[in-house]
Parts: sequence; C-alpha cells; structure tokens
Amino acid sequence: MPSEPVILVHGLASSFDHGWRDTGWVDLLRDGRREVIPFDLPGHGRSSHPADADPADALRDAIDGAGGGPVEAVGFSAGAQTLLRFAGSGDPDDLARLSRVVLIGVGENVFRIDDFSYLADAYEAGDAADPRWKVFVNLAVSAGNDPKAMATYLRTPKSRITDETLANVKVPAHVIIGDKDFAGPADTLVADLPDASLTVLPGVDHFQSPRDFGCIDAALRFLGVEP
Repeated sequence: MPSEPVILVHGLASSFDHGWRDTGWVDLLRDGRREVIPFDLPGHGRSSHPADADPADALRDAIDGAGGGPVEAVGFSAGAQTLLRFAGSGDPDDLARLSRVVLIGVGENVFRIDDFSYLADAYEAGDAADPRWKVFVNLAVSAGNDPKAMATYLRTPKSRITDETLANVKVPAHVIIGDKDFAGPADTLVADLPDASLTVLPGVDHFQSPRDFGCIDAALRFLGVEP
C-alpha cells in the first residue's frame, strides 16, 4: 500500500486547522499511519507567504520542506484548483513531487473565467449584502483569517486551467463532488484528466463536501489508508 506523506490543501478563506484538523482528516490520516504535511495557502492561516504570493511557490516550499516528495495531495475547492495548476504546469520536477491527487469540490467551474472582484469587494468591506457571498466573509472570520488578505489573494492573478493543463496532470486523480455543488458537474473534468476517477455525493453541496463521511471515505480509500 502507498505510504507517502499527505499534504492537505484547503479552500478559500479556510486554513489547515479549520479545513482539515477540525474536521477530523488529520487524525484519520495519522491513525492510518500517514504523515500529514501542514499547509496554508498564501495569506491564510499560519502561512509565511504573503497573500499575493504564487500558491504554487508556497506548495513547492511545503513539499520540499518535508523532504521533496513524492507526496499524495488532497485539495478542496481553491485548494484543488491549486493542485491542478501545480501538477499541470508542465514542470516535470513539480509533477514528480506528487504521486496522486484527490480533488474535492471542482468540476465545470475550472473551465470558467470568473470575475471574483465582487467577492474581493465584500472582503474589503468586511460584509456582503448578498447572502451567497456573506458566507465567504463569515468563513474567513471564523477561520481566523484577515478578510483584507482574502481580497488580496483573490485579486492576485492565477494561471488559467486549460485542456493542456489537465493533459499534463499525469498522476492518478480522484475527483469527489456533491450533486448539489455549484462547481459541478465534474464529468468533463474527469474525462480530460489522463488518469481520473469520480465519486458523486448524493444530496451534498459545496461546503458540506469536506465534512461528508462519503467524501472522507472515498478519499481515504483512494489513498490506500487503512481504517
């Protein structure tokens, strides 16, 4: 069974502690005798990287600080997109740092060019009239993040995920998405990845996914973690 360390990459406005430790992922992986690499996206949690840093640089530093890989990786939402950009950059050294990836809460949204300026505005204002964006502002505060840093993170340009990006992700990937997730469906994403499988969680929305037992079970089985 695989025994590589596992790096966990949280979503926007969350953190390693908020997204993975508080939800039980860290304990479950360690109970399965797997080393867990703590990681916070730039500007989030305890990251030493400023909010406008390249997430790929931060991820590379974390993996190299833990021995250089290969590691297995689990990413949720913005964290999953970070893993796609990192693995699909075309840099063989970065690809060699990964052995397999779990991608949670991504699907058709990776092909869209979204304007997140409205959400960055909400972070800078510290509130949002629209309840759809208010949840992101509240998430940042509950996770102990600076909303203004979240605005900077959003406003910092990131590379577009293209067909070429996905074709370069030449490691086994497992996509997990709820059938109520606004990021889905994930069929096209899975079809465009060279070696990918899919788990669809019935009745689960975007924010429920990382806490859903079906999601956790599918991820741990893919990583070969024994109960």
